[in-house]
Amino acid sequence: MSLEYHNDKLQFGGQDVTSIAERFGTPLIIYDEAHMRGMMRRYHTVLSSHVEHYSVSYASKAFTSLQMIQLLKEEDMEIDVVSSGELYTAIRGGIDPSRIKFHGNNKTPEELEFALAQGVTLFIIDSLDEITLLDEIADSPVNVLLRVNPGVDVDTHEFISTGQTDSKFGLSIADGTALKAVKEIEKAENLDFKGIHYHLGSQLSDPAPFVNALTAVYDWLNDHEIEIEILNMGGGFGVRYTDEDIRFPVEEGFDEIFTRLKEMTSQYGFSIPHVIIEPGRSITAEAAITVYEVGTVKDIPGVSRYVSVNGGMSDHIRTPLYGAEYDIIPVTQRPDGADSTPVNVVGKLCESGDIIGKNKPLPANIRRGDLVAVKTTGAYHYSMASNYNQMLKPAVVFITSDGVREVIKRQTLDQLIQNDVLMED
Repeated sequence: MSLEYHNDKLQFGGQDVTSIAERFGTPLIIYDEAHMRGMMRRYHTVLSSHVEHYSVSYASKAFTSLQMIQLLKEEDMEIDVVSSGELYTAIRGGIDPSRIKFHGNNKTPEELEFALAQGVTLFIIDSLDEITLLDEIADSPVNVLLRVNPGVDVDTHEFISTGQTDSKFGLSIADGTALKAVKEIEKAENLDFKGIHYHLGSQLSDPAPFVNALTAVYDWLNDHEIEIEILNMGGGFGVRYTDEDIRFPVEEGFDEIFTRLKEMTSQYGFSIPHVIIEPGRSITAEAAITVYEVGTVKDIPGVSRYVSVNGGMSDHIRTPLYGAEYDIIPVTQRPDGADSTPVNVVGKLCESGDIIGKNKPLPANIRRGDLVAVKTTGAYHYSMASNYNQMLKPAVVFITSDGVREVIKRQTLDQLIQNDVLMED
């Protein structure tokens, strides 16, 4: 993240944050486009150094917009979607439907029909009944991967751990349901079994779970004489929210992962598959900051200080939801405010849990009208934003080589009620 102070003013991506906030208002999510492009190219470089056939498929749930889709196209990325809305955004953004992968544990018939009509050609089967549903809806063969649960434990929050046996996602290789699914797919008239998908969880900093998953999956494939053309290892590569966090070591981590893949395929006489990974958070999270304006500053003598900002859990849900930690910094450093004090940075919504950060060091003389920036908010912030308390969703801008451009306008009051229906007498 290219954050630094110049003449006591915060600079991000070479641009003055105060000036950007004055131009577009707050709350405001600011992305450094160069950071996102750099991460996309980094994944391309590391995968191409290990295997001939691969795809880097962006997990659009992290953050999506028409301009984001354009960025993916320019960087030769594929994309994952999990709903008609994500699919519609991808299609309207102009991405080739053959580069879209449709995920989800409960795809509706309407979503499957829409995806097929749009030309999506790869679906990730997530349950036994989806096999029958997709087979009946498709009128010609479509390619499918089966999402399996390797039963690998990971060190992350339980809400974002997904590869264990007890999960709403996928089918277990341990209890026989994954094998049953493979057999049913192979019997289906309109489904062409291409391979396996798994996703172990999010915010993983160690390659060990990925290595262990490869071992478990290839032992299972060999035991049941299942050959695959495609192996989708999912995503979940960790980022750094605070100094205590450890980023996933991309180059070193994939060295270990691909070493094990080559060992397992060689051991069992399988060919190296087309490998897919699905980074989302690791591309966008550290590429963005959210800027808020300070409002009420409340001191409770001998207890705590509350600094309220003009956003909250409507655009920053991960702290109330997961207890996620973030670094929060002043946008302007005052010469007379060098000393800092721990404060609770909170939002303006009607919930005691509307907290952005507890005990965060901010200038002791912080006051109404000051700006603060929350770091690493590029993933699961705008995409999880809500209208709770009828709050407006924030604007989003990209810092590009040509300057700063708005990519999502701030929601308006009229847009809040545009779908309301008023019953007249």
